[in-house]
Amino acid sequence: MIVDWIKMARIIGKLTALKINKANRPGMYGDGGGLYLRVTDEGAKNWVFRFMLNGRARWMGMGPLHTVTLAEARKRAGDHRLRRHDGIDPIEARRVERQQARLDAAKAITFKECADNYIKAHRAGWRNGKHAGQWEATLATYAEPVIGKLSVQSIDTALVLKVLEPIWTTKPETAGRVRGRIEVILDWAKVRGYRAGENPARWRGHLDKLLPARGKVRRVEHHAALPYAELPGFLAALREQEGIAASALEFTILTAARTGETIGARWNELDLLAKTWTVPAPGSIVRSRARHPRRDAGASLRR
Repeated sequence: MIVDWIKMARIIGKLTALKINKANRPGMYGDGGGLYLRVTDEGAKNWVFRFMLNGRARWMGMGPLHTVTLAEARKRAGDHRLRRHDGIDPIEARRVERQQARLDAAKAITFKECADNYIKAHRAGWRNGKHAGQWEATLATYAEPVIGKLSVQSIDTALVLKVLEPIWTTKPETAGRVRGRIEVILDWAKVRGYRAGENPARWRGHLDKLLPARGKVRRVEHHAALPYAELPGFLAALREQEGIAASALEFTILTAARTGETIGARWNELDLLAKTWTVPAPGSIVRSRARHPRRDAGASLRR
């Protein structure tokens, strides 16, 4: 047994610093165990590892001498020998590792990049043109200073809370929108393969255990409805107001429309002669041509 170890010691570790410096003639200088110093015709020196695979010799480059030292070359050769002992092709294993490294680098996309890409992808489908601006503004104000430059894969519950906690009790409505938008963006990133695991911005069964419900933070106070009998007087007073805001409010009342529908209205949807307003279906990308009977009466911009 001792004799075998002595033979192994003689087989591996043949090269020395002096031998390497003197190796100037082109050729292969063996260190043992499949490790060789190769000297090219141009005088360049680099390391290669030789191993057998399916009865054929294969050569694996391991870097130039000026970058990879003798000690490092021996360590790498030892790792490759272990892989061959386990039936693994070192060249194929290195190819897979490099491919995974490139994939990991491609996945290192920041939260802001994901947010920008999400908004860009959905902008055309948002009915209100201001919607994208609202997303961009809230994220830029509250989320991006904390997580904007971070890899989307690295975002966890602690970081989401760092965004939300400063505004959760002071601006609950805004905080709720920010949380929802972060959740959507992280879901988008997961589907695109940029992150894995659970969504740390999910409310039900997750953040609801860490943050108080928004309804308990500040009581929501809705505006009182105007009694129907007071409507004529209100409209008369409204018509005495100048500016487009007053006209838009009257238009909204007469058509029973939503505020967002009035704000997003386009002239090509209005037929002033027929006194009708053609409103697109909710969520549709192409503005609909179908009439809405409940808005047919009095849907004119003129009083």
